[in-house]
Amino acid sequence: MPQTEYDPRWDEPANLTDVHGFESAARRVSHTTEDGALRLDPIEGVRYRLARPVSHYHGHLTEIYREDWGLTNAALVQVTMTTTFPGRIRAWGLHRFTIDRLFAATGSLLIICYDGRQASPTYRSINEFMLGGRNQGLVLIPPGVYHGWKNIGDDEATIISMPSRLYEYEAPDRWELPWDSAEAQASIPYRWP
Repeated sequence: MPQTEYDPRWDEPANLTDVHGFESAARRVSHTTEDGALRLDPIEGVRYRLARPVSHYHGHLTEIYREDWGLTNAALVQVTMTTTFPGRIRAWGLHRFTIDRLFAATGSLLIICYDGRQASPTYRSINEFMLGGRNQGLVLIPPGVYHGWKNIGDDEATIISMPSRLYEYEAPDRWELPWDSAEAQASIPYRWP
């Protein structure tokens, strides 16, 4: 294939009105600020903290949760681990009393929160978190906020859950609205990629 010669016109901005289809294009919005912080307006009560693995001679250490981070004063009473197969969606979950703490440990996860609380100042807001093995982080979700995730990677993904209340086998504080149900489609304005 012959090599194309440099054209000095390439240094000039393109006249995008002459580009076919440009009128349908949207400007890309960065997911982070220039200092690396997530560009996100959290839903009322949703908190997040990106993890910082510490490398040492034997491997890596990652703090998953510390009380002194000040994310919540709610008790830490149980820890569970959930794996999700590639391409699978686990949504929508909701709690009346329980604060959820979800730590994305492995894989590639798209964690979504939706505020359906009509009295909330962030009613109908959506938060997207892309977390996992290469970008570990913790998401704290208050009662009344729908949440779920999709494994967008090629391997199993792992979430470590640290709820504020023990799971009650006879009467769980867990409400589910299947993501692919007509009711979810009508109630939650989010479509999984």
